[in-house]
Amino acid sequence: MKKYNIITVILIFLTLVVSCNNNDVSDVKVESGTADFSKYVALGNSLTSGYRDNALYISGQRESYPAIIAEQMKRAGGGDFKIPYMSDELGGIPSVGVNNKLILSVVGSSLAPVLATGTATTTLDNIYSQGPFQNLGVPGAKSFHLIAPGYGNPANLASGNANPYFVRFASSANATVLEDAVSQNPTFFSLWIGNNDVLGYATSGGDGSNSITATSQFQSAYLQLVQGLVAKGAKGVVANLPNVTSIPFFTTVPYNPLTPATLTASDPNQIEKLNQAFSQLNQVFDYLNHPERKVSYSSTSSNPVLIKDKALTDLSAQITQVLVSQGISSTQAALYGSLYGQSRQATKSDYLLLTISGVLGKPNSEAINSGVPAELAVNGITYPLADKWVLTSDEIANINTATTQFNSIIKSTADQYGLAFADVNSLMVDLSGKSGIIYDGVTYTSKFVTGGAFSLDGVHPTSRGYAFIANEFIKAINKKYLSNLPQVNPNIYQGITFP
Repeated sequence: MKKYNIITVILIFLTLVVSCNNNDVSDVKVESGTADFSKYVALGNSLTSGYRDNALYISGQRESYPAIIAEQMKRAGGGDFKIPYMSDELGGIPSVGVNNKLILSVVGSSLAPVLATGTATTTLDNIYSQGPFQNLGVPGAKSFHLIAPGYGNPANLASGNANPYFVRFASSANATVLEDAVSQNPTFFSLWIGNNDVLGYATSGGDGSNSITATSQFQSAYLQLVQGLVAKGAKGVVANLPNVTSIPFFTTVPYNPLTPATLTASDPNQIEKLNQAFSQLNQVFDYLNHPERKVSYSSTSSNPVLIKDKALTDLSAQITQVLVSQGISSTQAALYGSLYGQSRQATKSDYLLLTISGVLGKPNSEAINSGVPAELAVNGITYPLADKWVLTSDEIANINTATTQFNSIIKSTADQYGLAFADVNSLMVDLSGKSGIIYDGVTYTSKFVTGGAFSLDGVHPTSRGYAFIANEFIKAINKKYLSNLPQVNPNIYQGITFP
C-alpha cells in the first residue's frame, strides 16, 4: 500500500474540498492542472449567451454559464472574458422584430409572463471594435451555423441566412463564428451546440417548418468545430444535449387541462351540448371501425384536448360520404370531414407546448374567417389543435432518436480528441425528477416558474439554473485536467423576479 505523509494528505483533502464544495476557500490555491485558462472562448447558442426569459439582455449575459466559469478560471490564471453586451435590460431588437423579454405580472387574478414594456435600444450596429469577444454564444444557432460564412452579414438577414445577434459582433461580414474564435488563439474552449438542431423541431410541434438536422450534417459540422478549436493545441470541454421533453416548455400544460369547471364556466350545460354535438360523428367513427377517434367530454374528471394528428389515416372522404348518406348536406358533411378526418383527443403520450395557453379554449379567428361556424372553431375543444401546438408520440420518438444520436457523436468526439465531457443531460434529468436538486437547503426543479431553475420562456434556465450548468462544466474540467476550479453557489444568482 502506497504511503503518504500528513502534509500530502491534508493537501489532497483541501483540493477535494475546493472541487466539491461551492463555498469559497480563499486560503487554498486554485490550480489549472494540465489546462491553460489564459484565453478562454465559449461557443454555442442561446444557452451559451445567457439568454433567458425569451430574450438576451445585459444581466442575463453577465450571469451566463461561460461568464461564471471564466470568473472561476481567473483564480487559476484565466484572462479577460469579453461579452458582446446588448444595449439594455429589455433585450429587444426593434429593427428586426425581436421582442422584449418576458416578465412576471398579475393578469386578472393570476400571475403570467408578459412582454416587458418600453422601447429597446439595441440595434444591429456592429460592436466588434469593442472586442474581440470571448462569449461567442449566438441565440438561434444550430451546429452548422457556427461554420457558415456570412452568418453575421446583415445583407443575409432577409433570406434567413444570417443571425441578428452575430451581425452585431462578427469580425467581418463573411467571418464564421468558428473563425472568430480560432483567430484569438484560445488556450481553452467550451462548446455546447446542437440543442437547436432538435429544439426548433420540438418547439414548432414537429409541423415541418423547422426540421431536425440530419445526423450526417450534425456529425460533419461538429467534427469541423472541434478540429478547428484543437488545431493549435487548445484544450476544452464539450457538453451533451438534454432531452427537450424534460423542460417545462413541454411538461407544464397537461394533455387533459379541460376541467369540468373550465368547460362550464360560461354555460352550465356546455358539456352536455358538446357531447350531443359530437354524437353523430362518434357514430360515424364506430361505423368506420375507429372508435379511438370518438370525442366525448366528462363532467366528473379533466378532459384531454382535441388535436390533429397528421400520422393518422385521413378519414375525411369516408366521414363525408357516411354523413351524406345519413341526410347531411354535402357542404356540411365535407366540413366535418375536413375538420375531423385526422383528429383525436390527446393521450398521456402527447406533449402540449407551453405557448398553447394563449389559444386553448379560444375562438380560432382564422377558421371562422374561412367559413367554419363559431361553435366548431373553439381551439382544442371543437376545433382540433394544429400540429404546431402539440408533440405526438411519433414526433417525440423522432426527437429522442436524434438526441441520442447527437449525444453519441458528442461523446465519441470528446473521447477521440481528449476533451472534458459535461453530462448536462443527466443534470436536467435530475432537475425534472420528483425530488429535483437540493442545494444548501433550497430545492430546484424543472417546474415552470416555481421550480427556480427555468426562466419564463420555459426553455432557458434562470441564472441559478445556469450556475448549476456552470458547475457541471467545472466538474468535468477538474476531472479531466486535474484542476481544482471552485464550484459556485447557485443560490446567490438571480432567479424568477416576482411582482
